[in-house]
Amino acid sequence: MKIGIIGLGLIGGSLGFDLKALNEHRIIGVSRRGSTCERAIQRGAVDEAYTDLGAIASADLIFICTPIGSIIPTLQQLTPQLPPTTIVTDVGSVKASIVYAAEQLWPNFVGGHPMAGTAENGIEAALKDLFVDRAYVITPTQATPPESVSILATIARSLKSNVHICSPENHDRAVAWISHLPVMVSASLISACLTESSENALTLAQTLASSGFRDTSRVGGGNPELGVMMARYNRDEVVRSLKTYQAELNTLTQLIEAENWPELEKRLQQTQQARPHFLQ
Repeated sequence: MKIGIIGLGLIGGSLGFDLKALNEHRIIGVSRRGSTCERAIQRGAVDEAYTDLGAIASADLIFICTPIGSIIPTLQQLTPQLPPTTIVTDVGSVKASIVYAAEQLWPNFVGGHPMAGTAENGIEAALKDLFVDRAYVITPTQATPPESVSILATIARSLKSNVHICSPENHDRAVAWISHLPVMVSASLISACLTESSENALTLAQTLASSGFRDTSRVGGGNPELGVMMARYNRDEVVRSLKTYQAELNTLTQLIEAENWPELEKRLQQTQQARPHFLQ
């Protein structure tokens, strides 16, 4: 199969590595920068790479691995050059707003979200085996061709990913809880710490911060553009989850102010028991 990858950053480059390693596909990359194309070839992420979208017009399957806000504009530029048999998919972390707009432009579009990554970006951040044992969510609608869904699922399984198929809406609601909300919570933790009025206390906190703070704050210290795109394109679900989280914080505050230690312990026991269900 001839596979095109638009956007040779962390996800696009990593897809290229693993698809190329199967020795079953010809991988053609597209990037805005010629230097990125050259580096992707040097690193072995692609067989060929170009700055012109026309270079992948003959591909059987195309992955759009651009930032969320660029997916639809890229698809608009791409579709006039494609035969109707070409399957186009994306890797965005928001699905409903993307999928329903995309299928109006290209009936053979299949929404996808490989749930893997690091805090780094660019072709130098691309890794081999990034998708092994990670979730790869595919989000068809009633209009999505079943055969195209099957082909994308087969490709995802060849990466040793765990394939999940659901509606775009269910994806966005679920991911708001376990991906988008944590980014906002983590960012607000860092921001709250910076409000400390005592310079000595703030400096000491920064000095003493260890694994607990590191783990809790990691996603809030990531790519700001990605955080904005999550909030912008999954706004309703992000707001919904934030308001619920805010209510939970208010409840904890009230319990502590009232010195209701038995109820606080009960709630912490509940969360202790619930956490493993999210980490299976």
